[in-house]
Amino acid sequence: MFTGIIEEIGTVNNTNMAAGSGELKIAARLVLDDAKLGDSIAVNGVCLTVTNINSSEVSFDVSAETLRRSNLGALKRGNRVNLERALAADGRFGGHMVSGHIDGTGTLIKKRDEGNAVIFTFKAPPAIMHYLIEKGSVAIDGISLTITGLDNESFSVAVIPHSLQQTTLGSNRISATVNLENDLIAKYIEKLIQPENSKEKKSQPGLNLKLLQQHGFA
Repeated sequence: MFTGIIEEIGTVNNTNMAAGSGELKIAARLVLDDAKLGDSIAVNGVCLTVTNINSSEVSFDVSAETLRRSNLGALKRGNRVNLERALAADGRFGGHMVSGHIDGTGTLIKKRDEGNAVIFTFKAPPAIMHYLIEKGSVAIDGISLTITGLDNESFSVAVIPHSLQQTTLGSNRISATVNLENDLIAKYIEKLIQPENSKEKKSQPGLNLKLLQQHGFA
């Protein structure tokens, strides 16, 4: 589990994505301090497992599923990536619950200055827009951000100077592809409210406001 608070920007040393999967090697410093083989590190929001490590570089195997869902397949030598280690049990939960399991990608379509922040607007597929709400959370390339506005096809976030300096977001150009992960809680709630088939719907009402009120949760 991650929080969406980026710890370090790494640099891609090498990619080998033959036959629809492959290996990714990234130069880093901070995230290597206590990393071990088998540990989880989020790379642009994608949870990857450490397969090799030395004092200045970490390697990961990348599956075909990961390449289908994310922007990792487009990475080239010299590209910068957001890095975050898995949350320690005694760590601070500064962002929101981020699994590192990317739902899909979006496209940067607009950015503008507003006071000390920059407003970024992204176009996203309907399956991702479905779970977004104003003032809700979304992970963009692994960065925990708050949604400031949305319509049927796009959503916006306000990014403060600190986040622009500590992540790769500020260097993205219009039409850049970013990884998106919806809030886990929204997906679990929907699953509970809507039973999978009609037979279940008849025998099990599912989670609803009336049921929550009956049990003192609302």
